[in-house]
Amino acid sequence: MYRKRITCLKAVALMLFTTCLFNSGFALQAPDPTPELQTISNQMIAALKTNKASMTKNPQVVYDIVEKILLPHVDLTVMARSALGRDAWMNATASEQQAFTEQFKALLLHTYAAGLSSYTDESVQFDAIRGGIQAGQTRVEVTSQIIRNDGPPIAVSYRLVYELLGSNSASDWYVYDFSVEGVSMIQSFRAQFAAELSNGETLAQLTTKLQAHNTVTN
Repeated sequence: MYRKRITCLKAVALMLFTTCLFNSGFALQAPDPTPELQTISNQMIAALKTNKASMTKNPQVVYDIVEKILLPHVDLTVMARSALGRDAWMNATASEQQAFTEQFKALLLHTYAAGLSSYTDESVQFDAIRGGIQAGQTRVEVTSQIIRNDGPPIAVSYRLVYELLGSNSASDWYVYDFSVEGVSMIQSFRAQFAAELSNGETLAQLTTKLQAHNTVTN
């Protein structure tokens, strides 16, 4: 009888210890996202160099590069929700959220591709994260510089969240915002969307307007 109780107590104690381990300062530490970002950047640059001759004639080439290499590492839902604003997002139906996210994805794709279409052999250098990644840390900002031959470096920073996303079997870092020379892309879009919604536009109307813009951009 006592032996069974001791065995049960050991099992409970082990379970409690394991629970505390994952909910305390001993939480698993996420890997440094900088090497992954550098790899993605290198892949983008290699693809741009390979397709440099055709990019000016066919913008779809750049769109395909961005969608294939960059977008799998972006949390589009978090981006869309942040750009739209908490209140507008929470008041929207699931179908409205999905429709807006799809058009925001196209807008993001075009915005990022537009900056890459004039690529002229720039390189990207990522800075080390000051203090490194702490145990249990799930959000981080990584800074970088675009090195140009014809001008000063351009500062670009990425905000990332460590999460389980999509069909992946393990957590990974995903970009949810980026800034160029201190100007946040999400904040810029949020200001534009907020202005249109405050003028009486519904989310459905805003989504339709985005769709028309994306169609023209294509």
